[in-house]
Amino acid sequence: MKVVSVNIGERQGVKYRGKTVKTGIFKKPVSHPIILGKSDVEGDAVIDRRYHGGELKACYLYSADHYEFWKNKYPDLEWEYGMFGENITVEGLNEKEIQIGDIFYIGDCRVRVTQPRQPCFKLGLRFGSQTIVKAFSQAPFPGVYVSVIEEGAVKIGDNFSLSERLHDTIGLLDIYELIYTQTPNQEALDFALDFQFLPENVKETLRKRFR
Repeated sequence: MKVVSVNIGERQGVKYRGKTVKTGIFKKPVSHPIILGKSDVEGDAVIDRRYHGGELKACYLYSADHYEFWKNKYPDLEWEYGMFGENITVEGLNEKEIQIGDIFYIGDCRVRVTQPRQPCFKLGLRFGSQTIVKAFSQAPFPGVYVSVIEEGAVKIGDNFSLSERLHDTIGLLDIYELIYTQTPNQEALDFALDFQFLPENVKETLRKRFR
């Protein structure tokens, strides 16, 4: 897997339901390396740290392979990498092959997979249509949030390669399905809620949905 774009977003104000909403989702490709820190990407706008940034969502990665699928659904947009708010666009990234807790090398860094992305209305602001939020939640392409074990620089052309797999018991898409399904598999749900590598914020989402 290879990094094909690194993307940074500036703080912007966008009209939404009669109010101006601040967001950093409008990320643009940059030619220089980006620096992954423990709680965010250096120079990248993080507006609401309840949902973005922090140690469990320090950086968001999305697969370049999925862009064609979305271009067919939204052909009138001006497409560029960073459209999904990702800091790093990776060629060959396949969520089906990723386990929660996987550790990867990327550039100078080591990162750990923490959770899939749960879309909010700000993705709709980026696409100019709130229909993307539901469409995104129904597609098996959530992208990957990571925590940063070793900080450093990431640039175009860097490899994204598995460093360590601690288990083969619960995949990224298993968690994504639990988050959005209406009728969860109880055994899978119980396992997820007791799983040591699943962040507490995701467990709380699942508890609220199915308590």
